[in-house]
Amino acid sequence: MKYFYQFKQAWNKSLSLRIIATTFMVSTILVTIIGIVLVNRVSSGILTSKESSSITEASSAINEAQRVVVATDTGAGAPTLSVVVDTAVTALAVRAGQSGLYDVLFLASPEISKQGLPERGTNLVAENSVNDELKSRVALTDKLLWSYTKIIYLDGRSVPGLVVGAPIKINNVGTYSLFLLFPLDKEEETIGIIRSSVLATGIFLIFGLLILVWYLTRSVLAPVRKTANAAERLRMGLLNERVPVSGEDDLAKLAGSFNSMAASIQQQIGQLEKMSRMQKRFVSDVSHELRTPLTTVRMAADVLYESRDQYTGETARAAELLSTQIERFEILLSQLLEISRFDAGAADLSLTNVNIKNVIEKTAESLSNLLARQETPVVITGHAPDIEMDQRRIERVLRNLISNASEYGAGKPIEVEIGSDDEAIAIVVRDKGPGLKPGESSLVFNRFWRADPARARTTGGTGLGLAIALEDARLHSGWLDAWGAPGKGTMFRLTLPRVAQTAITKSPLPLGTGEDEKLEFDMSALQELFNVDTKSEN
Repeated sequence: MKYFYQFKQAWNKSLSLRIIATTFMVSTILVTIIGIVLVNRVSSGILTSKESSSITEASSAINEAQRVVVATDTGAGAPTLSVVVDTAVTALAVRAGQSGLYDVLFLASPEISKQGLPERGTNLVAENSVNDELKSRVALTDKLLWSYTKIIYLDGRSVPGLVVGAPIKINNVGTYSLFLLFPLDKEEETIGIIRSSVLATGIFLIFGLLILVWYLTRSVLAPVRKTANAAERLRMGLLNERVPVSGEDDLAKLAGSFNSMAASIQQQIGQLEKMSRMQKRFVSDVSHELRTPLTTVRMAADVLYESRDQYTGETARAAELLSTQIERFEILLSQLLEISRFDAGAADLSLTNVNIKNVIEKTAESLSNLLARQETPVVITGHAPDIEMDQRRIERVLRNLISNASEYGAGKPIEVEIGSDDEAIAIVVRDKGPGLKPGESSLVFNRFWRADPARARTTGGTGLGLAIALEDARLHSGWLDAWGAPGKGTMFRLTLPRVAQTAITKSPLPLGTGEDEKLEFDMSALQELFNVDTKSEN
């Protein structure tokens, strides 16, 4: 089974193996069929020719034997039967010649064989070279009969042969059976040589064809492999990668087209990078430039806010709104600066060993005013060992998750669960609010996205908090993902490695409800794969 699995893997991965193996099987089948047909046709032709010539020769020889018997039997001196038989056999042996064209068996017919009459043969040929069926048939007809047989000699030799028989009448005695046995050893040797030649030719043809297919496959696939390797290196970011072009054939056109495509991609990516740098620089510059006027406006707004009791109703309300919106604007500006640092790759970690439960309790305490105003208690369960992390960033993530849960939790308790294993810890923050609609769990980490269709800003923050929290989690080589369902609330899971910036493969806590059996994925890996700034629902 192991070898079969390895062969299956090699078969699926190697186009050359599939082409060569298929060529071998098809060519073997075709060559075998053609070889068998060819050998059978040649063998049939050789045997048919031998059979025809043997029957012609046997007919003449049997006629001569009959004349010799008649002439001897009617001669002077009344010769004995032994003399008649010997004379006929000798005449046939002389006719066969030194080359041994055939051997002779002169046998009494079955009805007179029990009388002890003389029987003769040449070259020590055995009587059982002719089967009893042919003997019986010859005794009952006056025509030539023949069949293939194995000629057996008294010295132990045996060769394939053709036996031709006919009756010979002897006066005052009865009917003898004359059998001429034509050896087919030379024909068999010729057929064997032909068979060996066809086999050798077939093997040479198959291996020659395999070598040719291997060469052609290698010639065709080598440029394709180079192009595939270049495409892989291009995917890895080596935009200067190109495929060498040689010749003017279709493969050269493929390489040229690939190089043109790579050059176009490089140019477009360069333009996009330039635009991205300009955009990041613009956001950064604008954010910095806004700080000075914003500080001035903030100071003026504080003066107005502190003196709001001196104003009439509408003016006092305007002072309150001005202070609130300037505070909101400061948060947005701060978040934009943080986002620009992430985009520029300038964000870094300040690592310390911290107990995560203490961090959660501290974060909940810092939000006590908001939680009291929303009348939302926080229930913390579980524990975990100290981990290496940037406390400021993780506090910011937890503050964002707990404040969101308080805002959308409809005054119901916020559940914070802590779990850990050998490589990671997880914090799950769950509210019991309206939840998320199908598909929204993959959008909550988009910048400026809001769950309400009108994207109203009467509640909630700036829409950048979860995006920043996601980047903070990624900076630790962890991930942040979300789950929600209408009427079942919303759940966020923060997973961090116990040692910062080390790879983790799973989260210690599940995401979702017990009713939903979901597979857990590394959401950050999926985001990098699809190049989107979202988390998918587990």
